[in-house]
Amino acid sequence: MANNIELTIVMPCLNEAETLERCIIKAKKGIEAAGVRGEILIADNGSADGSIEIAHRLGVRVEHVKAKGYGNALRYGILAAAGKWIIMGDSDDSYDFSNIKGFIEKLRTGDELVMGCRLPNGGGTISPGAMPWKNRWIGNPSLSFLGRLFFKTPIHDFHCGMRGFSAEGYRKMDLQTTGMEFASEMVMKATIKGLRVSEVPITLYKDGRSRPPHLKPWRDGWRHLRFMLIYSPKWLFLYPGVALFLVGVFGMLLTGFKQVTIGNAHLDVGVLAVACMCVVLGIQFASLGVFTKVFAVSEGLLNADHDFTAAYRRFSVEKGVVAGVLAVLLGLGLLVASVLVWKGAGFGPLDYGANMRRLLPATTLVIMGLQIISSSFFLGVLGLKTVARPQTLEPAKPKQ
Repeated sequence: MANNIELTIVMPCLNEAETLERCIIKAKKGIEAAGVRGEILIADNGSADGSIEIAHRLGVRVEHVKAKGYGNALRYGILAAAGKWIIMGDSDDSYDFSNIKGFIEKLRTGDELVMGCRLPNGGGTISPGAMPWKNRWIGNPSLSFLGRLFFKTPIHDFHCGMRGFSAEGYRKMDLQTTGMEFASEMVMKATIKGLRVSEVPITLYKDGRSRPPHLKPWRDGWRHLRFMLIYSPKWLFLYPGVALFLVGVFGMLLTGFKQVTIGNAHLDVGVLAVACMCVVLGIQFASLGVFTKVFAVSEGLLNADHDFTAAYRRFSVEKGVVAGVLAVLLGLGLLVASVLVWKGAGFGPLDYGANMRRLLPATTLVIMGLQIISSSFFLGVLGLKTVARPQTLEPAKPKQ
């Protein structure tokens, strides 16, 4: 019987007796209307309000999930699903399971992840009272924008709880999280792995519960943002590092030779000191970005993109060491010149501004050079596994 099932609708459940029956009835109608052989599976996470009895009475399967968490409930529910396609959605009656035809049509054409879209910019609809204003106008649009920016995904609604996917596509995603991040990881991994991703517009309805939702907007929003940043070393480390470095270089060039006056502001050696700090921090952040990318590629957590592949193939430990040594030598040369100036003054007092304009760039160059040398060796160590598996350097080719 299980081999004949095309679709499994998975609903995570934790004390949803108020709404579960309506969701199951709508899901049965949706399966019939879509013309698929389907089943409904309730992934129960420890309900004690009669939800399990409701599911049994309506003749649907229940998977008892002892491990707590939204992601765990879905993970074990999906593993227990018999269908080659799976549609997941909350059991609070906020999603209309009777209208799943759009998901089925896209899954039939070979799409491996089909996201529902509640947001108007993706054709979706949000019923009055269905979503708090901070989620509707701040949280979801902001996080979805960042998701598209970081991962180049076409999805407009990154965190819609109703989505469909193929069982084979789900296995390719290799999801690891067990909490609310599960939803974000699915979209991110589908894009990273080059799966066929699409979306269908849906309507979000006001849920039918009398109690507050499990979701905590600010806490869970931060968890999603943190998770996206961890999977995007370019935006977490590399781009901020490059920006800091460029700001620092500009500040050093601006104030490294003399005081500069802009309006009523006098930019002197204090600004030069801050600029030097930005240069050092910029190199540190950029190095962390490269380290993280190489490690993630070597472990199969991220795919290599074209820019990364080209840059990595041009890199060698020797080139990095040479660049670092040159920076150290230049810095030491400036330090020697500073000592000679001091000697010429009989090792007595020097003009503070002029002296600091020699010392700050000199010490910055020495620190920068040592950072580059040590980073080059560390990158060589990290790259050993990647070099041993050169296929990981090939960028993923998204399916059309």
